[in-house]
Amino acid sequence: MPATRGEPTRRQDDVMTEADAISLLIEACAGGDDQALAQLHQREGGRMIGVALRILKRRTLAEEAMQDSFVLVWRHASRFDRSLGNGRTWLYAILRHRSLEILRKESRFDLTDDMAVFEGASDADDAETLMEKLDGASRLRSCLARLEPKRRAAILLSFAHGLSHGELAERLRLPLGTLKSWIRRGMQNLKECLQ
Repeated sequence: MPATRGEPTRRQDDVMTEADAISLLIEACAGGDDQALAQLHQREGGRMIGVALRILKRRTLAEEAMQDSFVLVWRHASRFDRSLGNGRTWLYAILRHRSLEILRKESRFDLTDDMAVFEGASDADDAETLMEKLDGASRLRSCLARLEPKRRAAILLSFAHGLSHGELAERLRLPLGTLKSWIRRGMQNLKECLQ
Protein backbone atom coordinates (compact mmCIF):
# COMPACT_ATOMS: atom_id res chain seq x y z
CA MET A 1 0.00 0.00 0.00
CA PRO A 2 1.55 3.36 -0.99
CA ALA A 3 2.20 5.98 1.65
CA THR A 4 -0.30 8.78 1.93
CA ARG A 5 0.67 12.40 1.80
CA GLY A 6 2.76 13.40 4.80
CA GLU A 7 3.68 9.85 5.78
CA PRO A 8 7.24 8.66 5.21
CA THR A 9 7.63 5.57 3.04
CA ARG A 10 9.98 4.05 5.62
CA ARG A 11 10.99 4.86 9.15
CA GLN A 12 14.09 7.04 9.27
CA ASP A 13 15.33 5.58 12.56
CA ASP A 14 15.37 2.03 11.14
CA VAL A 15 17.50 2.80 8.10
CA MET A 16 21.09 3.98 7.99
CA THR A 17 21.28 6.54 5.24
CA GLU A 18 24.16 6.73 2.80
CA ALA A 19 25.15 10.03 4.43
CA ASP A 20 25.30 8.26 7.82
CA ALA A 21 27.50 5.53 6.36
CA ILE A 22 29.85 8.14 4.91
CA SER A 23 29.96 9.92 8.27
CA LEU A 24 30.94 6.66 9.97
CA LEU A 25 33.68 6.03 7.39
CA ILE A 26 35.10 9.52 7.93
CA GLU A 27 35.07 8.98 11.69
CA ALA A 28 36.89 5.67 11.15
CA CYS A 29 39.49 7.53 9.03
CA ALA A 30 40.02 9.86 11.98
CA GLY A 31 40.90 6.76 13.99
CA GLY A 32 43.51 5.73 11.40
CA ASP A 33 41.46 3.07 9.59
CA ASP A 34 42.88 3.02 6.05
CA GLN A 35 40.25 0.47 4.98
CA ALA A 36 37.59 3.06 5.76
CA LEU A 37 39.34 5.48 3.41
CA ALA A 38 39.41 2.79 0.70
CA GLN A 39 35.68 2.16 1.18
CA LEU A 40 34.98 5.88 1.05
CA HIS A 41 36.96 6.11 -2.18
CA GLN A 42 35.08 3.15 -3.64
CA ARG A 43 31.67 4.58 -2.70
CA GLU A 44 32.18 8.21 -3.66
CA GLY A 45 35.19 8.41 -6.00
CA GLY A 46 33.27 8.20 -9.27
CA ARG A 47 30.63 10.69 -8.19
CA MET A 48 33.35 13.05 -6.92
CA ILE A 49 35.11 13.00 -10.30
CA GLY A 50 31.79 13.94 -11.91
CA VAL A 51 31.35 16.93 -9.59
CA ALA A 52 34.95 18.06 -10.08
CA LEU A 53 34.63 17.63 -13.84
CA ARG A 54 31.70 20.05 -13.93
CA ILE A 55 33.94 22.65 -12.25
CA LEU A 56 37.26 21.95 -13.96
CA LYS A 57 36.14 20.74 -17.43
CA ARG A 58 39.21 18.46 -17.76
CA ARG A 59 39.26 14.86 -16.57
CA THR A 60 42.91 14.90 -15.48
CA LEU A 61 42.27 17.93 -13.27
CA ALA A 62 39.06 16.37 -11.91
CA GLU A 63 40.96 13.20 -10.97
CA GLU A 64 43.66 15.32 -9.31
CA ALA A 65 41.00 17.19 -7.30
CA MET A 66 39.41 13.91 -6.20
CA GLN A 67 42.73 12.38 -5.13
CA ASP A 68 43.79 15.56 -3.33
CA SER A 69 40.44 15.59 -1.54
CA PHE A 70 40.95 12.08 -0.21
CA VAL A 71 44.40 13.05 1.06
CA LEU A 72 42.81 16.02 2.83
CA VAL A 73 40.07 13.80 4.26
CA TRP A 74 42.71 11.43 5.64
CA ARG A 75 44.73 14.27 7.18
CA HIS A 76 41.78 16.20 8.59
CA ALA A 77 39.17 13.55 9.36
CA SER A 78 39.49 14.37 13.06
CA ARG A 79 38.03 17.81 12.30
CA PHE A 80 34.78 16.32 11.02
CA ASP A 81 31.91 17.02 13.42
CA ARG A 82 28.69 15.18 12.69
CA SER A 83 26.71 17.71 14.73
CA LEU A 84 27.59 20.37 12.13
CA GLY A 85 26.46 18.34 9.12
CA ASN A 86 26.65 14.96 7.47
CA GLY A 87 29.77 13.33 6.08
CA ARG A 88 28.76 13.61 2.44
CA THR A 89 28.31 17.38 2.74
CA TRP A 90 31.72 17.69 4.42
CA LEU A 91 33.39 15.48 1.80
CA TYR A 92 31.96 17.42 -1.15
CA ALA A 93 32.79 20.77 0.46
CA ILE A 94 36.44 19.65 0.53
CA LEU A 95 36.19 18.56 -3.11
CA ARG A 96 34.61 21.82 -4.28
CA HIS A 97 37.18 23.87 -2.39
CA ARG A 98 40.08 21.87 -3.85
CA SER A 99 38.58 22.03 -7.37
CA LEU A 100 38.29 25.81 -7.14
CA GLU A 101 41.90 26.06 -5.92
CA ILE A 102 43.04 24.04 -8.94
CA LEU A 103 40.90 26.17 -11.26
CA ARG A 104 42.43 29.38 -9.89
CA LYS A 105 45.94 27.94 -10.19
CA GLU A 106 45.36 26.82 -13.78
CA SER A 107 43.90 30.20 -14.79
CA ARG A 108 46.77 32.08 -13.15
CA PHE A 109 49.41 29.98 -14.95
CA ASP A 110 47.72 30.45 -18.30
CA LEU A 111 47.66 34.22 -17.89
CA THR A 112 51.19 34.39 -16.49
CA ASP A 113 52.53 32.66 -19.60
CA ASP A 114 50.63 35.06 -21.86
CA MET A 115 51.63 38.15 -19.91
CA ALA A 116 55.34 37.19 -19.96
CA VAL A 117 55.59 38.63 -23.50
CA PHE A 118 55.17 42.09 -21.99
CA GLU A 119 58.32 41.88 -19.86
CA GLY A 120 60.46 43.43 -22.59
CA ALA A 121 57.86 45.99 -23.62
CA SER A 122 59.14 49.45 -24.43
CA ASP A 123 57.50 52.48 -22.84
CA ALA A 124 56.79 53.64 -26.38
CA ASP A 125 54.76 50.50 -27.23
CA ASP A 126 51.11 51.31 -27.79
CA ALA A 127 48.18 48.95 -27.24
CA GLU A 128 48.20 47.66 -30.84
CA THR A 129 51.90 46.78 -30.64
CA LEU A 130 51.34 45.01 -27.33
CA MET A 131 48.39 43.06 -28.75
CA GLU A 132 50.55 41.88 -31.67
CA LYS A 133 53.10 40.46 -29.21
CA LEU A 134 50.56 38.01 -27.81
CA ASP A 135 50.44 34.54 -29.32
CA GLY A 136 47.70 34.49 -31.94
CA ALA A 137 46.17 31.32 -30.48
CA SER A 138 46.22 32.36 -26.81
CA ARG A 139 43.01 32.56 -24.84
CA LEU A 140 44.05 35.94 -23.47
CA ARG A 141 44.48 37.42 -26.94
CA SER A 142 41.12 36.04 -28.03
CA CYS A 143 39.38 37.50 -24.98
CA LEU A 144 41.17 40.85 -25.27
CA ALA A 145 40.09 41.07 -28.91
CA ARG A 146 36.46 40.97 -27.77
CA LEU A 147 36.85 44.09 -25.62
CA GLU A 148 36.11 47.59 -26.80
CA PRO A 149 39.38 49.09 -28.11
CA LYS A 150 39.52 51.76 -25.37
CA ARG A 151 39.17 49.21 -22.56
CA ARG A 152 41.63 46.85 -24.22
CA ALA A 153 44.19 49.66 -24.54
CA ALA A 154 43.78 50.69 -20.90
CA ILE A 155 44.29 47.12 -19.67
CA LEU A 156 47.23 46.34 -21.96
CA LEU A 157 49.06 49.57 -21.16
CA SER A 158 48.44 49.13 -17.44
CA PHE A 159 49.86 45.59 -17.39
CA ALA A 160 52.71 46.06 -19.85
CA HIS A 161 54.04 49.32 -18.46
CA GLY A 162 53.08 48.90 -14.82
CA LEU A 163 51.43 52.31 -14.77
CA SER A 164 49.20 53.39 -11.92
CA HIS A 165 45.67 54.44 -12.76
CA GLY A 166 46.67 58.07 -12.31
CA GLU A 167 49.68 57.77 -14.63
CA LEU A 168 47.65 55.93 -17.23
CA ALA A 169 44.80 58.48 -17.08
CA GLU A 170 47.35 61.21 -17.68
CA ARG A 171 48.96 59.33 -20.58
CA LEU A 172 45.60 58.64 -22.25
CA ARG A 173 44.27 62.12 -21.37
CA LEU A 174 41.22 60.70 -19.61
CA PRO A 175 39.46 61.55 -16.35
CA LEU A 176 40.65 59.15 -13.64
CA GLY A 177 37.11 57.90 -12.92
CA THR A 178 36.54 57.04 -16.57
CA LEU A 179 39.80 55.12 -16.79
CA LYS A 180 39.06 53.17 -13.60
CA SER A 181 35.61 52.31 -14.94
CA TRP A 182 37.04 51.09 -18.25
CA ILE A 183 39.62 48.91 -16.52
CA ARG A 184 37.10 47.51 -14.02
CA ARG A 185 34.54 46.64 -16.72
CA GLY A 186 37.21 45.32 -19.06
CA MET A 187 38.64 43.07 -16.34
CA GLN A 188 35.14 41.77 -15.54
CA ASN A 189 34.64 40.95 -19.23
CA LEU A 190 38.05 39.25 -19.39
CA LYS A 191 37.30 37.19 -16.30
CA GLU A 192 33.99 36.00 -17.76
CA CYS A 193 35.63 35.17 -21.09
CA LEU A 194 38.54 33.27 -19.54
CA GLN A 195 36.37 31.08 -17.31
